[in-house]
Amino acid sequence: MKIIRTSFVSLAALTILFGVIYPMFMWVIGQIFFRSEANGSLVYKEGKVIGSELIGQNFSNAGYFHPRPSSAGDHGYDAANSSGSNLGPTSKKLIDAIVLRATAYRAENGLDPSTPLPADAVTSSGSGLDPHISVENAILQANRVAQARKLPKDDIIKIIKENTEAPEFGLFGEPRVNVLLLNLNLDKK
Repeated sequence: MKIIRTSFVSLAALTILFGVIYPMFMWVIGQIFFRSEANGSLVYKEGKVIGSELIGQNFSNAGYFHPRPSSAGDHGYDAANSSGSNLGPTSKKLIDAIVLRATAYRAENGLDPSTPLPADAVTSSGSGLDPHISVENAILQANRVAQARKLPKDDIIKIIKENTEAPEFGLFGEPRVNVLLLNLNLDKK
């Protein structure tokens, strides 16, 4: 009986400590020091939530930069169904999809059929919801965006550079551009 009582007391104490006190402490710390991040890094326009800096969303209008392809959900960009395609590098289905995406990307952006493309232009990310594209991908789209918005391409390139994020801690990853923030800054211009 003594062992059972000790077990229940331990269970209750650990549940209160790690199931109530610790989560509340972390929530308070998050709200005080990391309010935006703790609440989803939401992006507002005219007082309305239009997205998150952390979740990719589709843009198809020629005047906007387009994100990398998505495998999340049946039609892509479904945050409730986040996942990659799980297709391996020798998968015929993956190879066919990449060839199709490359052809469409080159046609959409007025590129020569032999133009090399960055991987993020034709492959989806592990989550299918990557909010970033490479700087090279953005620059390849700049001409299309400039023509659609009737702006000089140099102005578009300048906006890309202004919105380029450095690698994390200057070490991890590559320079990248958040598509949602880039498109919002384009709208401001």
